[in-house]
Amino acid sequence: MSVVDTPSAPPAPQPPAPAPAGRTGSKRRSATSGGFAPLALTLPALLLLAGLLGYPLIRMIVLSFQSLGLRQLFADLAPDNVGFANYAKIFTNSTFYEVVARTVAFTVVSVLLTLVLGLGVALLMRRVAPSVRIAMIIAMMFVWAVPQLVATQTFRWLVDSDFGVLNYLIDRLPGVDFANHSWFADPIQGWAVITTIVVWAGIPFIAITLNAGLTQVPKELLEAAVVDGASAWQVLRSVTLPILKPLLVIVTTLSVIWNFGLFTQVYVVRNGRPEDEYQVLATWAYSTAFKNNNYGLGSAIAVVTVLLLLGVMAFYMRQMFKIGDVD
Repeated sequence: MSVVDTPSAPPAPQPPAPAPAGRTGSKRRSATSGGFAPLALTLPALLLLAGLLGYPLIRMIVLSFQSLGLRQLFADLAPDNVGFANYAKIFTNSTFYEVVARTVAFTVVSVLLTLVLGLGVALLMRRVAPSVRIAMIIAMMFVWAVPQLVATQTFRWLVDSDFGVLNYLIDRLPGVDFANHSWFADPIQGWAVITTIVVWAGIPFIAITLNAGLTQVPKELLEAAVVDGASAWQVLRSVTLPILKPLLVIVTTLSVIWNFGLFTQVYVVRNGRPEDEYQVLATWAYSTAFKNNNYGLGSAIAVVTVLLLLGVMAFYMRQMFKIGDVD
């Protein structure tokens, strides 16, 4: 008796094995990264920046650990290595903390004023006619293009104690005597002038940038908020500002970096000799190095200033990468 073998059913097709985790993402990244092409394209600019900024920065760091003055320069002597002595002088000097506090206070006030006024101008630009908006942009571009030295000197003439137009106009008010008034005799008034110069020059960048950001706010959201009974302030706070938050973070960080390094405005309005109550980190480093001829200590102050700014720059770069990940 033979057993007849019945044909068995063909095996069911197996699903393809899933790709290892991360392989798809790596392929996508390799396809979009372009290999070494971006690095090759940016290499000339990186080399130029390294030559223009890298060597001075390294030289400044080396000099901050040395003692270099007129004696070494005139006698052509090698500077003495003093280790961290210059940094010890900085951190044990009460003037350093006063200058840092003054620099931080000015930065906070000037950045806040610039942001508020710049945002107000940007919101105004969205409500005016296109021709008026173009005229505002052109006017602000002219303001932005004025060199800091020229703008500061112009403001200095406006508040001059003898021939200033501002004193003349205020003196015309009934019961007010502003003839030969010195705005810089009182540090509060002097810093008000300096802050005005910085804010006036910073508003165009903030306003034009935020105006571009406001064009990306969906009109449907604004109309829906108005239909729901939201006031103008509520629409700004709950709809507009959250959408502008990434852009606000970027312009705020850039403004902090620029204003923290304040130099030209203080140096010019005080005729190249800023008093103690007008010293900020940049002018203090310059005065220490070139007025007191202590180049090692001045370099150490500059290095400390750079280190303080690195924290802000790291925050700025982090925000840029976060926005890039979202995009």
